[in-house]
Amino acid sequence: MFKADDLAIFPIDSWIQHGVSWVALNLRPLFLAIKWPVEALLSLNDAVLHAIPFPVFVVGFTLLAWRLATPGIAAFSAISLVVIAMLGVWNEAMTTLSLISTAIVFCAVIGIPMGIWCASSDRVWNVVRPILDIMQTTPSFVYLVPVVMLFGVGTVPGEVAVVTAAAPPLIRFTNLGIRMVEHEIVEAGLAFGADKRQLLFEIQLPLAIPTILGGLNQTVLTAMVLSVVVAMIGAEGLGLVVLQGLGRLDVGRAAVGGIAIVLLAMVLDRITQKLAEPRRGGAAQTSLLATVMRLFKGGRPEEPAATAIAAKQAL
Repeated sequence: MFKADDLAIFPIDSWIQHGVSWVALNLRPLFLAIKWPVEALLSLNDAVLHAIPFPVFVVGFTLLAWRLATPGIAAFSAISLVVIAMLGVWNEAMTTLSLISTAIVFCAVIGIPMGIWCASSDRVWNVVRPILDIMQTTPSFVYLVPVVMLFGVGTVPGEVAVVTAAAPPLIRFTNLGIRMVEHEIVEAGLAFGADKRQLLFEIQLPLAIPTILGGLNQTVLTAMVLSVVVAMIGAEGLGLVVLQGLGRLDVGRAAVGGIAIVLLAMVLDRITQKLAEPRRGGAAQTSLLATVMRLFKGGRPEEPAATAIAAKQAL
């Protein structure tokens, strides 16, 4: 009887091993150049977050949550931060938060321009889409093997793995948000003489902001998950607390780390979810700069319909 084991086996594992080894040996300067900005920003964020006194951080974060979201979410954020401190893992939580904040910066720098490029060209999107499919369906642990071989072990290589895994959702949502802009609005802009830059920054991106922020929410959650997984390659933070508890069969220690992770994830999820909800009413802004400035000031993006009407009037 013919069996599957009788077929010839392709040595794909050996090919991949030799390929990664060759890349690690011959492209070492490239990976050191990639590692340097990640390490610099991560060290800065970690130093700043650990330098802020606990009461000042809680008050400041609560006010920020109130401005970006709602008073209820702000109260929940304050309670969660106090509980995390009472669990005795405040420093580890700050390390995890520095990992996530650094990942958000790099994901935004990489993901949003890439999403804009994909939205502007179907050919680029057809090439990038299967790559994103592979990246998002690949198990989290698989990222650790090439990262260790190319960047080593520690918190910084873990951050590289977090950025790599968390960027695809933002690329997808940026592409989706721009493509979902009504064709009539784009045609109106072109009819009134808007060039490609004006069309992108004055019409398409402001209307796509809620969708892009939805992608940012998914990026934050993915970064939160990976910040725990990368503890397996020596990254510090709450993930290391859980890993130490598992390694020592200390269920209490692992539970403490798990509770802190859940609370921090819920806080970040609620804030980014609320930030992605369009604001109803008020004067609509058609400028991307005005939209971004409103986000920094604490407001949420305008309702797409209101922004669309203002965009048509402006054109």
